[in-house]
Amino acid sequence: LAADQGDPMSQHTLGMSYMNGTGVKQDRAECVRLCSLAANQGYAKAQHSLGMFYHGGIGVDEDYAEAVRWFHLAADQGDANA
Repeated sequence: LAADQGDPMSQHTLGMSYMNGTGVKQDRAECVRLCSLAANQGYAKAQHSLGMFYHGGIGVDEDYAEAVRWFHLAADQGDANA
């Protein structure tokens, strides 16, 4: 899989599949792991997703400061949703 080879878009897409249980068993921890890999490579959509996860306590402990950090990183790259 491209996600296994480090492709951030694929990591984020697969991560969201784990979040929603689309084609795989729902696993929020795996979602956060994969999205974190993509976000740490600078993929803005994954950074935005992590912001949402931390804001809502989805798969991680709720942490508004961490949410804001991820939203800022996404916004700095032009993510209009952040």
